[in-house]
Amino acid sequence: MADAAPQLSSKNWFGKTSAGVILGFVLAIGLCGLFAAYGPGSVSFESAQGQVTMWLTAPLWAGILSFSFLFRDGWRAWGWLGLASLLVWGLLFATGFAGAK
Repeated sequence: MADAAPQLSSKNWFGKTSAGVILGFVLAIGLCGLFAAYGPGSVSFESAQGQVTMWLTAPLWAGILSFSFLFRDGWRAWGWLGLASLLVWGLLFATGFAGAK
């Protein structure tokens, strides 16, 4: 039993929580932007896609926040969530949707 799997613990909870709250929100907004850009239908406040996009933000954010506690430490949570956020927002800006009016 030389290589035991690391146990999940409550260590580094502040780093994991702050990464999940801050970067989780950024990632959730970016993912909703991708859904709005490439989902079916038109994007307006009154449309069904606009409503689904608006109401999808909170469950995505809560899911990302929940899964941020599965990282080994706060630095890994910040790193991976930051990278995911950069990729999502980079895709939005590369396709020109984020700057569209």
